[in-house]
Amino acid sequence: MTPHVSSHQWHLAQRPTGTPTSEDVKFVTVELPPLAENEVRVRNEFISVDPYMRGRMNDVKSYVPPFQLDQVMDADAVGRVIESRSPELAVGQLVQHFQGWRDVAQGDASRFTAREEVPSVASSVYLSALGLTGLTAWVGLLLIAEMKAGDTVFVSGAAGAVGSAVGQLARLRGASRVIGSAGTDEKVALLTSRYGFDAAFNYKNGSVSRMLREAAPDGIDVYFDNVGGDHLEAAIFAFNNGGRAAICGAISGYNAEHAEPGPRNLAMLISKGVTLKGFTIPSYQQHAPEFFREISPLVASGEFVFDETVIDGVENTFDAWLGLMRGENTGKMLVRVAAED
Repeated sequence: MTPHVSSHQWHLAQRPTGTPTSEDVKFVTVELPPLAENEVRVRNEFISVDPYMRGRMNDVKSYVPPFQLDQVMDADAVGRVIESRSPELAVGQLVQHFQGWRDVAQGDASRFTAREEVPSVASSVYLSALGLTGLTAWVGLLLIAEMKAGDTVFVSGAAGAVGSAVGQLARLRGASRVIGSAGTDEKVALLTSRYGFDAAFNYKNGSVSRMLREAAPDGIDVYFDNVGGDHLEAAIFAFNNGGRAAICGAISGYNAEHAEPGPRNLAMLISKGVTLKGFTIPSYQQHAPEFFREISPLVASGEFVFDETVIDGVENTFDAWLGLMRGENTGKMLVRVAAED
């Protein structure tokens, strides 16, 4: 007789106002039913925490459905099959799926994608450089902003998982100059010493517009926006004619209780012929194979570097997410699920 298996999960208890608190979530233990035909049970190894999850805590229509109250908050994760009733996935197989924010997941095998081991690299790479993070950078820079060789590229939130990938991709694709902003002097140093940025600045040290103008005296051609707010306004001032922006995120306003004012210089889009284009990855999943073919060898060889900030213990997932929203991560913020007792 199969012993009972429990899953430790994070559920949304109530919809937050402003910055979420521990009262808005709860950590619960759920007993899982026996596996049905073609189902698998997976013990997660790493769980992704991401800024977009703040929007899912609100009951509003968006490109992904909102979290439901008193239900587990799903997210990207990687783990290993520990029990299987599917001929497609054997016990021990590494899989990627969307049942994060819990230690044990189960469901139909079709909901889990088999992944190959990358030599000398942790399975978490499928949540960072070779996952949605890397794909977001690739799509935004190359398909949305249409970066071409010789462009000057500005990246906000550049020490984060997506931003650091964008900077490296821009350099690999022949950008003439790559500039990044970050929130600490330590992160600024990483941008130039590790990720290959030509210049970087700490946005907390003064006017973003002034510091960007100093870093890009000849203007910018491409802006990859992870922040919004004063960074977007600064980019509009700095754009050369025909500039293009990929609008990926606006983390500066995610916890705002009231709508933030938009850039004051939008009229400059007209005279400069600038294009601002927003995007979400679900609409571009068909490009994942091409992205993987290009980036996977670079990750394996070490030419494409990436960092991860790893918090241990599924019970600390919410705190890890709060840390992400406060900018406490370098690279991808992840939770490493504790091994089975």
